[in-house]
Amino acid sequence: MWEYSDEVKEHFFNPKNAGAVDGANATGEVGSISCGDALRLTLKVDESNDVILDAGFQTFGCGSAIASSSALTEMIKGMTVDEALKVSNQDIADHLGGLPPEKMHCSVMGKEALEAAIADYRGEAWVDDHEEGELVCKCFGIEAPMIEEQVRINRLTTVEDVTNYTKAGGGCSTCHEKIEELIAKAWEDMGEPIPAAAKPEPLVTPQPITATAGKLTMVQKIRKIEEVLEQMRPTLKADGGDVELVDVDGNTVYVKMTGACSNCQMAAMTLGGIQQKLMEALGEFIKVLPESEMAKLRAQG
Repeated sequence: MWEYSDEVKEHFFNPKNAGAVDGANATGEVGSISCGDALRLTLKVDESNDVILDAGFQTFGCGSAIASSSALTEMIKGMTVDEALKVSNQDIADHLGGLPPEKMHCSVMGKEALEAAIADYRGEAWVDDHEEGELVCKCFGIEAPMIEEQVRINRLTTVEDVTNYTKAGGGCSTCHEKIEELIAKAWEDMGEPIPAAAKPEPLVTPQPITATAGKLTMVQKIRKIEEVLEQMRPTLKADGGDVELVDVDGNTVYVKMTGACSNCQMAAMTLGGIQQKLMEALGEFIKVLPESEMAKLRAQG
């Protein structure tokens, strides 16, 4: 289980500035619910001096995503937009007292949402370099430009580093060889060799994923999911809500929020908390989506 700082726990259990800002004149949206994390950042900027008066967030994701979004909104209030643009993903992580390496992609998402919101305020089109380029990680829809950019910015040296900052390579592992090539290319572009001590071990050709004795059967997985939901149910019921398991499709879990949870502004955070608990209980990546997304995704497929 990952170790979280007190600051991360505080921002997760008592998020600051959750929800959309009234009278916002800047909005930035990044991520995708279908990939597990999404963030919508809204800002209210004083147009006379470009000072950020207020900031709010709506996040669908894990506890670290919620904490990173909450911390970011606190950090940038009172800054000018130029000052805010200088905030890095590492600054967000440092503000939280550090994030587990596996969760650094949450701070990256916050940085990108901020860039998108400021571009919106300035009437500019935010160029998402990740949308164009070779698709490297099909599991999470990550393109080559994003991987190279994060390697350069954060001086990443291994596939594990890239996975921690972008999620690329965190699924089936068939893209690991390509990720290694992009790491080498990025360092070459920087005119520096990859630090010798950090050079990754030679890759083993990925083998097809097959069921093993150590893996849960689908029946066992569903039972474990039900156990986790049952553990969380008293908290939800205390607020007049509840959650029901609707379906399990591979690593995607569909749930139905009922009662007060069905139209609560904090529903996305609740789903993120459920997702976090399920990943810890099952020891694998799990996406938790609302029932409404099931029909949409299946219609597209």
